[in-house]
Amino acid sequence: MNQSMPRRRGSRLSAAFAERFNLLADKAPNDIIERRIREVVELHGATPWVLMFAILVASIGLNVNSTAVIIGAMLISPLMGPIMGVGHGIAVHDFALARRAMKNLLVSTVIGLLVSALYFMLTPLSEAQSELLARTSPTIWDVLIALFGGMAGIIGVTREEKSAVIPGVAIATALMPPLCTAGYGLATGQWNYFGGAFYLYSINAVFIALATFIGIRLLRLPYHAFVDERTERRMRRAIWTVALATTIPSLYLATLMVKDELYKSRASQFVRSEFVFKDAYVVDTRVDPATRRIDVSLIGNPISKGTLATIEGKLAVAGLDGSRLQLHQSGEYEKVDVTQLRAGVLSDLYKQSQETLAAKDRQLEELQASLRASQRFALQANDMADELRAQYPGLGEVTLSQGVAIDADGERLPVSQLTVNGAGTLEPSDRERVQAWFKVRSKAETARVLFED
Repeated sequence: MNQSMPRRRGSRLSAAFAERFNLLADKAPNDIIERRIREVVELHGATPWVLMFAILVASIGLNVNSTAVIIGAMLISPLMGPIMGVGHGIAVHDFALARRAMKNLLVSTVIGLLVSALYFMLTPLSEAQSELLARTSPTIWDVLIALFGGMAGIIGVTREEKSAVIPGVAIATALMPPLCTAGYGLATGQWNYFGGAFYLYSINAVFIALATFIGIRLLRLPYHAFVDERTERRMRRAIWTVALATTIPSLYLATLMVKDELYKSRASQFVRSEFVFKDAYVVDTRVDPATRRIDVSLIGNPISKGTLATIEGKLAVAGLDGSRLQLHQSGEYEKVDVTQLRAGVLSDLYKQSQETLAAKDRQLEELQASLRASQRFALQANDMADELRAQYPGLGEVTLSQGVAIDADGERLPVSQLTVNGAGTLEPSDRERVQAWFKVRSKAETARVLFED
């Protein structure tokens, strides 16, 4: 009895777990999944135009360093379709679909390279911005993003109710920006940019297709054609060989990146712990892992050569052996990096002045708008007074004013008010007509008429 209870509890937990994570529970019918994937594979009609416009939007975003614009380009890009078509075609042995999807992907890639290269040849902004540089050094993390993003994408496509996952996958895997960055490298002749960006694009394409292949097989979609066991084994071997060949360089680049980051971290920690003086302060630290050079800028009383030699002797102990320490300090004019310090100060001043000017411009625009509104009301007041006297000649003084009404809750409402003296001759119907006329004529949300006999 005691042994059966844990077994039943364990079986219930397993059943609950299986039910919650069952991919087949809300899977769409196979024919709908097929139709969805085939619809986005084709590249004709409006699709190539959308592709070109998305490429131009992404290129402009990279050129002006705008993350929002780049995200917009990724959302309208149709590149995901052919890539998922390749993975799906191989997974269900529909090799005609796989070949057509591969052909469309190649055509899309060529269009992307040519259009982005043409844009970067024509644009007057030729400097590589941070958004562009970020797409030139892919690592193993990009492989993982493409794989997991592709898995999320194929699960979203195969749901009974069409999911909104695909736009998120398009943003996460970022197919469009590296392709446009490769176009930038092509246009400017910077082949290291072209190679790094095109490799990142290839990583995304290969692993989204691989994720689609894995997802389709997990969901047990039926095969379209019979393939003998030997051919299927050879095909799977080829798929995993391509995936592995794509992954290995990213592992190497990731290793280099991790080493560089660890070196920067150790160097920064070394500077924080060793350059602690009573009358001197570190104002800037720059670390170059490639040359293993550490630049430290000090302000205050200069430290002696003996102190510097003592600090340099601790580099090896801190795991920074082979590093070169370059010190810039005030008091030794031949070592002071005046240009660097001046550039930093000028940059801060320029930024503050730009922010101040922007605030002043906004304030000036608000004041000018208020002045224009007051001038318009003054001109309008003369016309309205003449119109009112023309309709009711017996009226006395007519006063038009603008103000603010404050209710019991403290809410402020703009008010336009008309005060009519000598209104004793006006009938009640005339007063109602004047009130309606003033509300329409003043175009004010709150218009009031005050009659004084």
